[in-house]
Amino acid sequence: MPVVVVESPAKAKTINKYLGPGYTVLASYGHVRDLPPKDGSVDTENGFEMKWEIGADSRKHVKAIADALKDDNALILATDPDREGEAISWHLEDTLRKRKVIKKDTPVSRVVFNAITKTAVTEAMKNPRQVDAPLVEAYLARRALDYLVGFNLSPVLWRKLPGAKSAGRVQSVCLRLIVEREMEIEAFNPREYWSLKALFTTPRGQEYEARLTVLAGKKLDKFDLANATQAELAVQAVTSRALTVKSVEAKPGTRNPSAPFMTSTLQQEASRKFGMGARQCMNAAQRLYEAGYITYMRTDGIDMAPEAVMAARDAIKDRFGEDYLPKSPRMYKNKAKNAQEAHECIRPTEMTRDAGKIKTTDADQRKLYDMIWKRTLACQMAAARLERTTVDIASDDEQVELRATGQVMMFDGFLRVYEEGRDDVSGDDDDDRRLPQITEGEKAAFAKSSLRDQFAKASDQDDDVVEGAGGAMARSTAAVLAANEAVLALQHFTQPPPRYTEATLVKKMEELGIGRPSTYASVITTIQDREYVRKEQNRLIPEDKGRIVTIFLLNFFRQYVGYEFTANLEEELDEVSAGQADYKEVLSRFWRDFSVAIAETSDLRITEVLDVLDDALAPTLYPPREDGSDPRQCPLCGTGQLHLKTSKTGGFVGCGNYPECRYTRPIGGDGADGGDRVLGEDGGDEISLRSGRFGPYVQRGEATEENKKPPRASLPKGWKAEDMDLEKALTLLSLPREVGEHPEGGMITTNFGRFGPYIMHKGPEDAKPVYANLKDPADVFEVGMNRAVELLAAKRANPGGRGRTAAKALRELGEHPDSGGPVNVLEGRYGPYIKWDKVNATLPKGTEPADVTMDMAVELIAAKAGKAAKGRKTAAKKPAAKKTAAKKPAAKKAPAKKAAPKKTAAGE
Repeated sequence: MPVVVVESPAKAKTINKYLGPGYTVLASYGHVRDLPPKDGSVDTENGFEMKWEIGADSRKHVKAIADALKDDNALILATDPDREGEAISWHLEDTLRKRKVIKKDTPVSRVVFNAITKTAVTEAMKNPRQVDAPLVEAYLARRALDYLVGFNLSPVLWRKLPGAKSAGRVQSVCLRLIVEREMEIEAFNPREYWSLKALFTTPRGQEYEARLTVLAGKKLDKFDLANATQAELAVQAVTSRALTVKSVEAKPGTRNPSAPFMTSTLQQEASRKFGMGARQCMNAAQRLYEAGYITYMRTDGIDMAPEAVMAARDAIKDRFGEDYLPKSPRMYKNKAKNAQEAHECIRPTEMTRDAGKIKTTDADQRKLYDMIWKRTLACQMAAARLERTTVDIASDDEQVELRATGQVMMFDGFLRVYEEGRDDVSGDDDDDRRLPQITEGEKAAFAKSSLRDQFAKASDQDDDVVEGAGGAMARSTAAVLAANEAVLALQHFTQPPPRYTEATLVKKMEELGIGRPSTYASVITTIQDREYVRKEQNRLIPEDKGRIVTIFLLNFFRQYVGYEFTANLEEELDEVSAGQADYKEVLSRFWRDFSVAIAETSDLRITEVLDVLDDALAPTLYPPREDGSDPRQCPLCGTGQLHLKTSKTGGFVGCGNYPECRYTRPIGGDGADGGDRVLGEDGGDEISLRSGRFGPYVQRGEATEENKKPPRASLPKGWKAEDMDLEKALTLLSLPREVGEHPEGGMITTNFGRFGPYIMHKGPEDAKPVYANLKDPADVFEVGMNRAVELLAAKRANPGGRGRTAAKALRELGEHPDSGGPVNVLEGRYGPYIKWDKVNATLPKGTEPADVTMDMAVELIAAKAGKAAKGRKTAAKKPAAKKTAAKKPAAKKAPAKKAAPKKTAAGE
């Protein structure tokens, strides 16, 4: 009976059902081996030999496969149809051969299927092959490169930039994109320009808008109306002339559907339409694939299998009729130079199954499937037919001309099912507007309606779009109105490039040839986990430490974060996967230059590195001041020069006169966080607002020889530096606040601590003070005696505090398939865990709650319950043994009996 190995238990269960009792289907649970994180795992002196290590969590899975092969006569490797899947198969075969589990007469074959359906799986079993050696070599080259960069470059970062974390080959280039975009935004100088709109009415009383295109007989360019004066003159030129419809031109047009999804476009569209991050999108897609609903989701191919194309055409004809079906199938050509992943697009396995027919309660999976299904049908549907209309309105002397544009949908075609989203939509696109009936030669009269009110609403929406796109300046508008308010001059400013979303970043990486479909999600997740980048309103913003790491790499390892270099390296790896290049030669060329660069930087002192970074970041760190003074001069002492410094928490700017002057502020210029300033005086002491490496704070007086640490207080969460005044500062500096004497003795006080606002009390019976958390920072100043006593009493009754509250449910998996009862993934004190009945099973390291399936949960619960039962059995033997001993007190047995329940509760 052949042993079939797949990657996940969910997939194993489904495939076992398709293959029947003649096969044993087991899961490898992903990769079983990896390079140990220590020196020498890739031996650069001996042909880049790689030393592999079986992971602790993988040993039991390898053993299960080895045990099954003792009785079975064949091994079929059925891991995913991409490079990583090929690598897992190679690792398994190599591991089992080294363990001598695979004998000389044991047949080993590799099968791949693009979808987990009965047809696809059974067909794959009829066409076995051997493990693809070039594809494995491409994996080995990538893994060795990532190890050599990470293991050699990361220690340089740790030594030269305290607080920096590890650096990866592709992650560093991705981070550079985000940092350079932010620097573009900061360096952007907005340019003013004006436009003019007019609201007209037809003789039949229908209104339409037009935009000024010709003034003084000359076609207007974008910046021709440069200020309010010129805009006002333009308004007068328009309102002082009689206007007539000069021409009406209608042209037919078509819109064709987008290609079906591949990995990158799926991530982009999920981000645009649902705000899903790349990782969230791929997790949902993985579940859909394992359930047999979609084809493999890591692919750079956009072509569809012929049978899938015909199935899609049949579904379109049945649902929408023949009018929506083009005469011949649409064919999409893959633009990738060397698509080494699964070659087919991401599509439903069954075209007639819409989102209402899939069996899942997960909202992400349902939304994603609906989008994939609609996009797949749409890609084989007829084009949408439009009629685009252009109306030119001119004065009799042809000195002034305005244009109205719009379109009419003649046939919706594929748009009936699906329309692709757009990144950073502009508010100035008038092409989608529908025009009323307008006749050439008729009078264009100004409407009696107010264009001001219409524009005010649109302007608010446009400002939201611009600010959401990450622009440094929102659109500013002003109006110069005619008497009838039907003509409006609009002030605009050019906008900086928008910050990247995960969707636009994936698109940019794809354009540059950086990374591959299977890496996009992990790369973007990694730079956020390392706190190099944060995500706000779906936009990626570089943190200070991310900016410093990028500048460091650009100055000392510029070649290795170069876009062209990284793209060329990807092409070399693609050549390896196609069998056109030797992977060890690729590694040798890379290592020869990279090792020299590492050696050169190892001799640099931290001060030398900081001087280089200080100069490179000068425009950002020290922007020009309004008064024209030296931007590097310390604003606190007035004599010291500001310099870039680093700490374990990242970079900051500090005064060169330290420790005499302790001025510090985050990277971001003098105006950041409200600016450092003196708030006033109190009792002869100067009260100042300052910016430190941990955020803004207020301080009383200055540091002296006698008082090296003057009173300070950090601003609580929610307090803004720009809103600080003397009264608020004195309130903070007066803490801790005394609420009053506790009824049982001892003073109750409130204050802010590491974990937020709290109440503290130490009574006569307390060995240590008792602390109770406050939810609202305002409670520190407002909480009364009754409430304080109540909170402290609750804390004494429940000393476990936060760790004893009800655990938060992260996922509800449903009823246990064998024993019943809810199975949930909960958030525990030491990480997520699975709870069923009284069993708490910790998730394996690296497993995300979103990745947990019912099959995985049942297996972990069974393993945990088995350990608990074993523990109880051992404990139960102790009383029996004590019967033969000399008279021992019965009380001694109690600890042994109580030990077993503690073991069962350790899962959380």
